[in-house]
Order: sequence, then structure tokens, then C-alpha cells
Amino acid sequence: MSHDSLRASLSTPDGKRRYVRRLFATIADRYDFITTALSYGQDRRWKRRLIALAQVRPEDRVLDLACGTGDLLFAAAGKARTAVGLDITLRMLQLARRKRMVPVVNGDMLALPFPSESFTVVTTGYGLRNVPDLASAISEIRRVLVPGGRFLSLDFNRPSNPVVRSAYLAYLTIVGSTLGLVLHGDPDTYRYIPESISRYPGASGIAALLEGHGFADVRAIPVLGGLMTIHTARLRL
Repeated sequence: MSHDSLRASLSTPDGKRRYVRRLFATIADRYDFITTALSYGQDRRWKRRLIALAQVRPEDRVLDLACGTGDLLFAAAGKARTAVGLDITLRMLQLARRKRMVPVVNGDMLALPFPSESFTVVTTGYGLRNVPDLASAISEIRRVLVPGGRFLSLDFNRPSNPVVRSAYLAYLTIVGSTLGLVLHGDPDTYRYIPESISRYPGASGIAALLEGHGFADVRAIPVLGGLMTIHTARLRL
């Protein structure tokens, strides 16, 4: 897919939804390796930090969105009363279940198949950046959280400094092209990552969206020198 074709696919919510579904079905079996490679081996450590910040307790009911192959879900399941994972890619859930038998649901973050106020904690790793409609996704997260419930997200940041941003996106393009060629025979496979970051509102934008949707105590914690961010927030009572 050419750069122009990718941009066209991501320019509308329906186009992005179709593209992301195809992409993650393609890369699912390589997902763990890719997240490790693009995080300099730090991905698991960042996820442990997110779970620590969530302060998961034995009485908590946790929902992990875009759960992928299960890292955050498994960490929460060891601490909470219940922990459920949701992902739009069936293959990701199959891989997660191979690692550990935990409850998982094949579903869409824009239409969560759970009653309102079902969970005390919602987490996501690399989830918000991939949804076709951020505001709708955050509205759904708010709906399924109890008042006072916690939300935590780990994702790439969009650096505000244009020089840093350009260098970062160029690096991801080069590394992603190399990995795409080696792993899939297609250098364009991971071109989506820098393109999605360029369209992402970044740490401050996500914080503003959360505040606008009824969340308080919103924090954007820089990781990897600000190239990544952990957001934490609490739904107002």
C-alpha cells in the first residue's frame, strides 16, 4: 500500500476501522516480538508500571481493552476479583488463551458488550491510538466504569516539538520498514505506526479529552523521555 493510499484509508472512521482490523489480523502472530522491538525491550516494564499505578485490589473488576496477547490482562487477573480482556482481533485472543485461560471477548471498543458501571478499573495498552473515533471510545469507557473508577492507558506519544516529532516518526518508519520486510516480506506493513502517531492528539490532547468526558485527577506520565505516555484518570463521582 502506498503512503497516499494509507493516508486515504485512515482519513475516515470507516476506512481506519477496516485498515486496523486487517493489519492486526496480519501481525497478530508477530505482535509480541514487535512490541518488544519497538520499545527497546521496555514494553513489559511499562505495563508493570501501569498496573502498579492502577493499584488493583482484590475487590476490583478489571476490563483490559485492546488486550492483544494478554500482558496487562494477566497482570490484573493476578490481583483483581475478576479481569476480562477485549480485542477486535480474534487471533490475538487465541494467542492470549494459549498463554493463560482467562475470560476474553471479541469486541469493539466503540460498542463495548457490557452493561453500564460493570468495572472498577479499565486499562488499555496501545488501544486509544488505534480506534477510529476517540471521543466515542472514551464515552464507552466512561459508561462501563463505576463512579470513581480508574482508567489507565499506555501508548505512543506525539511529541509537540516538531524537530523531535519528525526525527521520531522517521526513526519509526525506518525501523518499521525493516521489520515489515523481514517478518512479512512487505516493508509497508508497519508504516501505519508513524502515520497513526502523526494523526494522534498526543498526551495533552488525550488528557483534555478525558477531562471533557467526566474524568478527574488526569495525569500524563512521560515514559522513554516523553516518546511514550501512561495516562491515569478517575471517573468523577
